[in-house]
Amino acid sequence: MAGTIPGFSLAQQLDSDGTPLVGCQLYTIQAGTTSTPQTAYQDSGLTLPWPYPVLGDAYGRLPQIFLADGSIKLRLTRANGTQVFALDGVLVVGPSSGGGGGSTVDATTVLATGDLKARYGTGVLAGFVRANGRTLGSATSGATERANADAQVLFEYLWNTDPNLAVSAGRGATSTADWAANKTIALPDWRGRVIAGLDTMGSTAAGRLTSTYFIGDSTTLGVAGGFESRTLLTANLPPYTPAGSVSVLSTLTDWVRGTLNGFSSTSGGNLFQAGNGLSSLAAQQITSTGTLTGTAQGGTSTPIPIVQPTMLATIYLKL
Repeated sequence: MAGTIPGFSLAQQLDSDGTPLVGCQLYTIQAGTTSTPQTAYQDSGLTLPWPYPVLGDAYGRLPQIFLADGSIKLRLTRANGTQVFALDGVLVVGPSSGGGGGSTVDATTVLATGDLKARYGTGVLAGFVRANGRTLGSATSGATERANADAQVLFEYLWNTDPNLAVSAGRGATSTADWAANKTIALPDWRGRVIAGLDTMGSTAAGRLTSTYFIGDSTTLGVAGGFESRTLLTANLPPYTPAGSVSVLSTLTDWVRGTLNGFSSTSGGNLFQAGNGLSSLAAQQITSTGTLTGTAQGGTSTPIPIVQPTMLATIYLKL
Protein backbone atom coordinates (compact mmCIF):
# COMPACT_ATOMS: atom_id res chain seq x y z
CA MET A 1 0.00 0.00 0.00
CA ALA A 2 1.17 3.52 -0.78
CA GLY A 3 0.05 7.05 -0.14
CA THR A 4 1.21 10.63 -0.08
CA ILE A 5 1.78 13.50 2.35
CA PRO A 6 -0.73 16.35 2.00
CA GLY A 7 0.80 19.81 2.08
CA PHE A 8 4.02 18.62 0.49
CA SER A 9 3.14 16.56 -2.57
CA LEU A 10 2.62 19.00 -5.47
CA ALA A 11 2.68 21.92 -3.00
CA GLN A 12 4.71 25.13 -2.95
CA GLN A 13 6.85 25.59 0.14
CA LEU A 14 7.10 29.10 1.61
CA ASP A 15 9.41 30.86 4.03
CA SER A 16 8.02 32.50 7.19
CA ASP A 17 7.62 35.75 5.26
CA GLY A 18 5.76 34.06 2.39
CA THR A 19 8.75 33.88 0.04
CA PRO A 20 8.90 30.67 -2.06
CA LEU A 21 11.66 28.34 -0.92
CA VAL A 22 13.32 28.03 -4.32
CA GLY A 23 15.31 24.80 -4.62
CA CYS A 24 14.19 23.60 -1.18
CA GLN A 25 15.13 20.08 -0.06
CA LEU A 26 12.70 17.61 1.54
CA TYR A 27 14.29 14.76 3.49
CA THR A 28 12.00 11.76 3.96
CA ILE A 29 13.28 9.88 7.02
CA GLN A 30 12.15 6.70 8.72
CA ALA A 31 9.90 7.57 11.67
CA GLY A 32 11.63 7.35 15.06
CA THR A 33 15.14 7.63 13.60
CA THR A 34 17.54 10.53 13.43
CA SER A 35 18.44 10.46 9.75
CA THR A 36 17.77 7.03 8.22
CA PRO A 37 16.38 7.77 4.73
CA GLN A 38 13.01 6.44 3.62
CA THR A 39 12.67 6.40 -0.16
CA ALA A 40 10.08 8.64 -1.79
CA TYR A 41 8.71 7.59 -5.18
CA GLN A 42 7.29 9.21 -8.31
CA ASP A 43 4.54 6.59 -8.74
CA SER A 44 2.06 4.84 -6.48
CA GLY A 45 3.54 1.48 -7.48
CA LEU A 46 6.72 2.57 -5.65
CA THR A 47 8.96 1.65 -8.58
CA LEU A 48 10.43 5.04 -9.60
CA PRO A 49 12.39 6.54 -6.71
CA TRP A 50 13.03 10.26 -6.34
CA PRO A 51 16.61 11.34 -5.62
CA TYR A 52 17.35 11.91 -1.93
CA PRO A 53 16.50 14.50 -0.82
CA VAL A 54 13.49 15.46 -2.98
CA LEU A 55 14.14 18.87 -4.53
CA GLY A 56 11.79 21.79 -5.04
CA ASP A 57 11.72 23.61 -8.38
CA ALA A 58 12.39 27.23 -9.28
CA TYR A 59 9.05 28.19 -7.67
CA GLY A 60 9.60 26.29 -4.43
CA ARG A 61 7.12 23.60 -5.49
CA LEU A 62 7.78 19.98 -4.53
CA PRO A 63 6.88 17.27 -7.05
CA GLN A 64 4.24 14.60 -6.55
CA ILE A 65 5.48 12.20 -3.87
CA PHE A 66 4.40 8.67 -2.97
CA LEU A 67 5.50 6.74 0.13
CA ALA A 68 4.85 3.41 1.75
CA ASP A 69 1.83 3.57 4.12
CA GLY A 70 2.50 4.40 7.75
CA SER A 71 4.26 7.26 9.46
CA ILE A 72 7.34 9.17 8.42
CA LYS A 73 9.69 11.87 9.61
CA LEU A 74 10.11 14.99 7.44
CA ARG A 75 12.86 17.57 7.38
CA LEU A 76 12.69 20.60 5.08
CA THR A 77 15.70 22.80 4.35
CA ARG A 78 16.44 25.76 2.15
CA ALA A 79 18.59 25.30 -0.96
CA ASN A 80 21.70 26.11 1.09
CA GLY A 81 20.87 23.38 3.63
CA THR A 82 19.52 25.63 6.39
CA GLN A 83 16.73 23.77 8.19
CA VAL A 84 13.20 25.19 7.98
CA PHE A 85 11.57 22.54 10.16
CA ALA A 86 11.72 18.86 11.18
CA LEU A 87 8.69 16.82 12.25
CA ASP A 88 8.39 13.14 13.20
CA GLY A 89 5.33 10.89 13.05
CA VAL A 90 3.75 12.48 9.95
CA LEU A 91 0.99 10.20 8.61
CA VAL A 92 1.17 8.98 5.02
CA VAL A 93 -2.37 9.32 3.63
CA GLY A 94 -4.20 7.47 0.87
CA PRO A 95 -4.60 3.95 -0.59
CA SER A 96 -2.50 2.49 -3.34
CA SER A 97 -4.85 3.98 -5.92
CA GLY A 98 -3.29 7.32 -5.05
CA GLY A 99 -6.32 8.84 -3.33
CA GLY A 100 -5.54 12.04 -1.46
CA GLY A 101 -2.43 12.72 -3.48
CA GLY A 102 -3.59 12.66 -7.06
CA SER A 103 -3.62 9.91 -9.64
CA THR A 104 -0.72 7.64 -10.47
CA VAL A 105 2.05 9.19 -12.57
CA ASP A 106 2.57 7.36 -15.86
CA ALA A 107 6.34 7.45 -16.28
CA THR A 108 6.00 6.94 -20.05
CA THR A 109 4.17 10.24 -20.55
CA VAL A 110 6.40 12.66 -18.65
CA LEU A 111 9.92 13.90 -19.25
CA ALA A 112 12.63 12.27 -17.15
CA THR A 113 15.97 13.70 -16.06
CA GLY A 114 18.32 13.96 -19.04
CA ASP A 115 15.57 14.01 -21.68
CA LEU A 116 16.12 16.40 -24.59
CA LYS A 117 13.57 18.97 -25.63
CA ALA A 118 13.67 21.32 -28.61
CA ARG A 119 11.83 24.61 -27.99
CA TYR A 120 11.19 27.59 -30.21
CA GLY A 121 12.84 30.09 -27.90
CA THR A 122 16.22 31.13 -26.56
CA GLY A 123 15.89 31.93 -22.87
CA VAL A 124 16.03 30.10 -19.55
CA LEU A 125 13.24 27.54 -19.05
CA ALA A 126 12.04 26.40 -15.60
CA GLY A 127 12.91 22.76 -14.97
CA PHE A 128 15.47 22.66 -17.81
CA VAL A 129 18.94 23.83 -18.76
CA ARG A 130 20.24 24.61 -22.23
CA ALA A 131 22.61 22.07 -23.80
CA ASN A 132 25.18 24.76 -24.56
CA GLY A 133 28.46 23.37 -23.21
CA ARG A 134 28.42 25.60 -20.12
CA THR A 135 28.46 24.12 -16.59
CA LEU A 136 26.03 22.79 -14.00
CA GLY A 137 26.47 22.61 -10.24
CA SER A 138 25.34 23.53 -6.73
CA ALA A 139 24.44 27.00 -5.53
CA THR A 140 28.03 27.65 -4.42
CA SER A 141 29.76 25.87 -7.32
CA GLY A 142 30.10 28.87 -9.62
CA ALA A 143 28.44 26.94 -12.47
CA THR A 144 27.79 29.11 -15.53
CA GLU A 145 24.49 27.71 -16.86
CA ARG A 146 22.78 26.76 -13.59
CA ALA A 147 24.13 26.88 -10.04
CA ASN A 148 21.27 25.65 -7.86
CA ALA A 149 20.26 22.79 -5.58
CA ASP A 150 17.72 21.56 -8.14
CA ALA A 151 20.59 20.74 -10.52
CA GLN A 152 21.79 17.78 -8.42
CA VAL A 153 19.72 15.10 -10.15
CA LEU A 154 20.89 16.09 -13.63
CA PHE A 155 24.47 16.60 -12.36
CA GLU A 156 24.59 13.03 -11.08
CA TYR A 157 22.80 11.66 -14.13
CA LEU A 158 25.30 13.24 -16.53
CA TRP A 159 28.25 12.30 -14.31
CA ASN A 160 27.25 8.63 -14.42
CA THR A 161 26.03 8.53 -18.03
CA ASP A 162 28.87 10.23 -19.92
CA PRO A 163 32.38 9.81 -18.47
CA ASN A 164 33.76 12.20 -21.10
CA LEU A 165 31.97 15.26 -19.70
CA ALA A 166 34.52 17.40 -17.89
CA VAL A 167 34.23 17.83 -14.10
CA SER A 168 35.99 20.77 -12.49
CA ALA A 169 39.13 19.73 -10.58
CA GLY A 170 38.70 16.21 -12.00
CA ARG A 171 36.30 13.39 -11.20
CA GLY A 172 36.16 12.09 -7.67
CA ALA A 173 35.01 8.72 -6.37
CA THR A 174 31.27 9.23 -6.98
CA SER A 175 28.85 11.72 -8.47
CA THR A 176 27.40 12.38 -5.02
CA ALA A 177 30.83 13.15 -3.61
CA ASP A 178 31.60 15.56 -6.44
CA TRP A 179 28.27 17.32 -5.96
CA ALA A 180 28.93 17.67 -2.23
CA ALA A 181 32.37 19.08 -3.10
CA ASN A 182 30.63 21.82 -5.12
CA LYS A 183 32.26 20.77 -8.38
CA THR A 184 30.75 21.60 -11.76
CA ILE A 185 30.12 19.37 -14.76
CA ALA A 186 30.10 20.45 -18.41
CA LEU A 187 26.77 20.19 -20.20
CA PRO A 188 26.59 18.48 -23.61
CA ASP A 189 27.19 21.07 -26.32
CA TRP A 190 24.53 21.09 -29.05
CA ARG A 191 25.29 24.59 -30.32
CA GLY A 192 25.06 24.55 -34.11
CA ARG A 193 24.59 20.77 -34.27
CA VAL A 194 21.79 18.44 -35.33
CA ILE A 195 20.86 15.28 -33.40
CA ALA A 196 21.68 11.84 -34.81
CA GLY A 197 21.28 8.34 -33.42
CA LEU A 198 24.27 6.37 -32.19
CA ASP A 199 25.37 3.90 -34.86
CA THR A 200 24.81 1.05 -32.37
CA MET A 201 22.05 1.99 -29.88
CA GLY A 202 22.24 -1.39 -28.15
CA SER A 203 22.67 -3.34 -31.39
CA THR A 204 25.54 -4.00 -33.76
CA ALA A 205 26.94 -1.01 -35.66
CA ALA A 206 24.80 -0.12 -38.66
CA GLY A 207 27.74 1.39 -40.51
CA ARG A 208 25.73 4.46 -41.55
CA LEU A 209 28.09 6.75 -39.67
CA THR A 210 31.71 5.65 -39.86
CA SER A 211 34.90 7.30 -38.65
CA THR A 212 36.03 7.73 -42.27
CA TYR A 213 33.36 10.34 -42.98
CA PHE A 214 31.88 11.21 -39.58
CA ILE A 215 35.40 11.95 -38.30
CA GLY A 216 34.62 10.59 -34.84
CA ASP A 217 33.53 7.44 -33.02
CA SER A 218 29.85 7.15 -33.93
CA THR A 219 29.29 4.43 -31.30
CA THR A 220 30.16 6.64 -28.31
CA LEU A 221 27.56 8.82 -26.59
CA GLY A 222 28.14 12.55 -27.00
CA VAL A 223 30.80 12.38 -29.71
CA ALA A 224 30.48 15.18 -32.28
CA GLY A 225 31.48 14.91 -35.94
CA GLY A 226 30.84 16.24 -39.41
CA PHE A 227 31.71 19.58 -41.03
CA GLU A 228 29.91 22.67 -42.26
CA SER A 229 31.96 22.68 -45.48
CA ARG A 230 34.77 20.81 -47.22
CA THR A 231 37.44 21.74 -49.76
CA LEU A 232 37.95 19.30 -52.64
CA LEU A 233 41.32 17.55 -52.83
CA THR A 234 42.90 15.84 -55.81
CA ALA A 235 41.86 12.54 -54.25
CA ASN A 236 38.21 13.65 -54.48
CA LEU A 237 38.39 13.90 -58.30
CA PRO A 238 37.56 10.95 -60.57
CA PRO A 239 40.52 9.22 -62.26
CA TYR A 240 41.29 10.29 -65.85
CA THR A 241 43.99 9.68 -68.53
CA PRO A 242 44.88 12.58 -70.89
CA ALA A 243 45.06 11.60 -74.62
CA GLY A 244 46.06 13.42 -77.87
CA SER A 245 48.94 14.07 -80.27
CA VAL A 246 51.50 16.85 -81.05
CA SER A 247 53.27 17.30 -84.45
CA VAL A 248 57.01 18.12 -84.27
CA LEU A 249 59.66 18.44 -87.07
CA SER A 250 61.97 15.80 -85.76
CA THR A 251 64.78 14.72 -88.15
CA LEU A 252 66.63 15.93 -91.26
CA THR A 253 69.33 13.53 -92.41
CA ASP A 254 71.97 14.48 -94.97
CA TRP A 255 74.06 11.63 -96.22
CA VAL A 256 77.48 12.62 -97.37
CA ARG A 257 79.83 10.42 -99.35
CA GLY A 258 83.54 11.22 -99.94
CA THR A 259 87.11 9.93 -100.08
CA LEU A 260 90.37 11.25 -98.77
CA ASN A 261 91.99 11.88 -102.30
CA GLY A 262 89.21 12.98 -104.56
CA PHE A 263 85.79 14.50 -105.00
CA SER A 264 82.46 12.87 -105.03
CA SER A 265 78.99 14.17 -105.33
CA THR A 266 76.61 14.27 -102.38
CA SER A 267 72.89 14.20 -102.00
CA GLY A 268 71.19 17.51 -102.40
CA GLY A 269 73.66 18.69 -105.17
CA ASN A 270 76.37 19.81 -102.73
CA LEU A 271 80.10 19.25 -103.40
CA PHE A 272 82.63 18.40 -100.73
CA GLN A 273 86.46 18.72 -101.12
CA ALA A 274 88.68 15.71 -100.60
CA GLY A 275 90.80 15.67 -97.50
CA ASN A 276 88.30 17.46 -95.39
CA GLY A 277 88.21 14.57 -92.96
CA LEU A 278 84.97 13.09 -94.12
CA SER A 279 84.68 9.36 -93.67
CA SER A 280 83.29 7.19 -96.33
CA LEU A 281 79.88 7.57 -94.86
CA ALA A 282 78.70 10.32 -92.54
CA ALA A 283 75.33 11.39 -91.34
CA GLN A 284 74.07 14.66 -89.96
CA GLN A 285 70.84 14.70 -87.94
CA ILE A 286 68.93 17.86 -87.04
CA THR A 287 66.25 17.60 -84.34
CA SER A 288 63.66 20.27 -83.52
CA THR A 289 61.93 20.35 -80.09
CA GLY A 290 59.12 22.54 -78.70
CA THR A 291 57.69 23.55 -75.32
CA LEU A 292 53.94 23.37 -74.46
CA THR A 293 52.81 25.79 -71.73
CA GLY A 294 49.23 25.63 -70.38
CA THR A 295 47.11 28.43 -68.94
CA ALA A 296 45.58 28.23 -65.41
CA GLN A 297 41.86 27.56 -65.68
CA GLY A 298 39.62 29.19 -63.01
CA GLY A 299 39.37 27.63 -59.56
CA THR A 300 40.14 29.16 -56.15
CA SER A 301 39.76 26.09 -53.88
CA THR A 302 36.65 27.64 -52.28
CA PRO A 303 35.09 25.22 -49.73
CA ILE A 304 31.82 23.58 -50.75
CA PRO A 305 28.91 24.07 -48.30
CA ILE A 306 27.50 20.72 -47.17
CA VAL A 307 24.91 21.87 -44.58
CA GLN A 308 21.56 20.11 -44.91
CA PRO A 309 18.37 22.22 -44.98
CA THR A 310 18.18 23.35 -41.35
CA MET A 311 15.98 25.47 -39.04
CA LEU A 312 17.22 26.55 -35.65
CA ALA A 313 15.76 26.18 -32.16
CA THR A 314 17.14 25.72 -28.61
CA ILE A 315 17.94 22.26 -27.21
CA TYR A 316 17.13 21.84 -23.50
CA LEU A 317 17.95 19.10 -20.96
CA LYS A 318 15.46 18.15 -18.26
CA LEU A 319 16.71 18.73 -14.69
